[in-house]
Amino acid sequence: MSVRTLKQARAFVLRAKICGIFSSPAQGVQCLWDVVDLPHRKPGEKGWGQKVIAIWTWKNELPATFPHEIFYGKIAGGRAVLMSIEYLRATYYPKHHQSLSKCTPLARRIYQVIRFDPMTTGALRAELGMKQRPERSRFDRALQELQTTLNIARRNSLDDENDTWVPFSEQYLDVVRRERPDGAE
Repeated sequence: MSVRTLKQARAFVLRAKICGIFSSPAQGVQCLWDVVDLPHRKPGEKGWGQKVIAIWTWKNELPATFPHEIFYGKIAGGRAVLMSIEYLRATYYPKHHQSLSKCTPLARRIYQVIRFDPMTTGALRAELGMKQRPERSRFDRALQELQTTLNIARRNSLDDENDTWVPFSEQYLDVVRRERPDGAE
């Protein structure tokens, strides 16, 4: 399959069910990078090139434009993926969601900060005073933990210039309710 447009990228993700963005997240899982047919940066050209720009843009546009069809998130190992909402709902969430109570104390602390007030990564770091090493590294691991356990998600908004985090259940309540009819965390 050759992908050159947002519409074709959408069709690819829905057909693949789950795919990596720039690299395959697991053996046998397809990757958007491998199917995009746009020019790379030419020798001597500055910037990223059309292919990288398209993929970087689509990873945000796809879930924002098609929020009931496509999910962006991170899986174990921290790999970024796109997946169909149906695959998320029927297969991925039931298998991979972990209760917030099983997360590290720092992850739970980050969750509490964004529980009622969505925040960007930078604002969260500042709020928690974790802008310098080694605290910054600890923060990054805890934020990734919340993503891979499906406790937080990036807000689906074309207006957000930076990743803005919300509780997973706020954005994907239908997925959570299907798995746990009472909606309990």
